[in-house]
Amino acid sequence: MMKAIQFKSFGSPEVLDYVDLPTPQADADSAVVRIMAASVNPSDVKNVSGHFDHTVLPRTPGRDFSGVVVDAPQTWLGAEVWGTGGDIGFTRDGTHAEFIKIPVAALARKPTTLSHAEASAIGVNFVVAWLGTVDYAQLLAGETIAVIGAGGGVGGAVVQIAKARGARVIAVDRHPPDANTPAGRLLDDYVPFDEHVTERLRELTGGAGAEVVYDTVGGVAFETALSLVKRRGRLLEISATGKRRVEFDLIDFYHNEIQLLGVDSAKLGVAESAPLMTALVEGFESGKLTGPAIAQEFPLERAREAYEAVAAGTRGRVVIRM
Repeated sequence: MMKAIQFKSFGSPEVLDYVDLPTPQADADSAVVRIMAASVNPSDVKNVSGHFDHTVLPRTPGRDFSGVVVDAPQTWLGAEVWGTGGDIGFTRDGTHAEFIKIPVAALARKPTTLSHAEASAIGVNFVVAWLGTVDYAQLLAGETIAVIGAGGGVGGAVVQIAKARGARVIAVDRHPPDANTPAGRLLDDYVPFDEHVTERLRELTGGAGAEVVYDTVGGVAFETALSLVKRRGRLLEISATGKRRVEFDLIDFYHNEIQLLGVDSAKLGVAESAPLMTALVEGFESGKLTGPAIAQEFPLERAREAYEAVAAGTRGRVVIRM
């Protein structure tokens, strides 16, 4: 048997139980990973609260992890791996447990430069950042990207990836990103998110706007985000904070020939996410990318407190150590 966190009904972190469950066993297509550390994401808190329609109960939550392969084909035994997925914690048991069973195709070796705690805090934020910045927008060296919500987890990951690709990065946020964070140290410019944001960003870009705008807020920020995009630029949306339906001037939109791109890493299962995790390794091992600040660590039996900390908006990442 193994220790795990499980919820049988939706609600606040109080519905999370610390339980004994059968230790998973590997088969021909699957491996078992001993979880060393697993972060708690805002989406994990939303999952427990009932935000996602596809979650199957009872369920062990948790999307991100770092650990060691203990049962798998010989070439993987003992390997230190990391991962994330939009299926684990939702339709299959997740990472807030001592062990997890995942497809062999989901195994990705973690960077040697990161501790397990740091590696466990990469998945969700960096995968959605990479997916939008690299795969969808195809950000190029020398281009300018404006990051709305640069002080957040995804925004900070976008900043790092964009700088690693040689782009100019302008942070757009209500407050300047913390100078002690990786993202805060890398920024080229900062523009406050207020009624003058469009005017100020246009001034910084010679009146043109940014080739790419990565909007991590969406909803109430959407129209502003659209106003920051250069003609024939790309706008990436990952959220709809405070406003699900938005309006914009369609004539201006098509005259400016803007590409509007939705990005949803939750559609990627743990196996589909593995190639993106592997793509990130070189950046961390070369030093171009840096692990996020770990704000708090909790043992598994205190997982409720970890969830409460994330729900309260703790700055920095929250990690469960097994």
